[in-house]
Amino acid sequence: MTDQVAGGAFSLNGRVGVITGLANENSIAFGCARALSAQGAEFIVSYASEKAERFVMPLAAAMGNPEYQLADVQDPASLEALFDRARQRWGRLDFVIHSIAFAPLSELQGRLTDTTRDGFALAMDVSCHSFMRMARLAEPLMSEGGSLICMTYHGADQAVENYNLMGPVKAALESSTRYMAAELGPRGIRVNAISPGPIRTRAASGLKDFEALAQDGEAHSPLRRLVTVDDIGHTAAYLIADAGAGVTGGIHYVDAGHHVQF
Repeated sequence: MTDQVAGGAFSLNGRVGVITGLANENSIAFGCARALSAQGAEFIVSYASEKAERFVMPLAAAMGNPEYQLADVQDPASLEALFDRARQRWGRLDFVIHSIAFAPLSELQGRLTDTTRDGFALAMDVSCHSFMRMARLAEPLMSEGGSLICMTYHGADQAVENYNLMGPVKAALESSTRYMAAELGPRGIRVNAISPGPIRTRAASGLKDFEALAQDGEAHSPLRRLVTVDDIGHTAAYLIADAGAGVTGGIHYVDAGHHVQF
């Protein structure tokens, strides 16, 4: 055990939590799990469907062999079971990472003006309101405080070409982050959003002309590169650790500076 894991402001030794949204080795959830495990955290990792099992099961060793659980955020019983398992295992939670987003492909690649009511509602439910549902389930387990983290994108603040439906959805998620930070702060629960730049994840592949956006990030970001899922994980670790104890309600850009170049 290193000194960093054993103690200090950046250590997560003894912290326990839930990480949602694992799909494969390119998932932001995978980067978060790997970074948190390296700092001593224990956690349950959730994935969304049985179809994902053949992609997520081989990743266990790289994440410190966490407990896995299938959790469908649209199924109340399934989501409640995830948090019930955390209660059974630890009796508390120190952190929850929400790394889940979805929109029907036809809606995502079409104009926002043409979005259907059902498509918009589905994207908002899975990508935004599920974070509130997780916060509600986590709150009783965070009697001594905790950290809630979600993932957003600069398209919430600026009209990014081809981001379309997800722009308003992520804007709602960012606003929800601020409101929940205000509501839960008196209980010592911090709520933050991480805003990665373009990352070649499975979810991003659904965006029209995503590769052009990624190439622009590599060419024009101040750091002249794309960020990695590990970059995102390291920021999540900071926000959970004592080092981030005074940070809440923020949108934290981890995008190699890409947002300043739009």
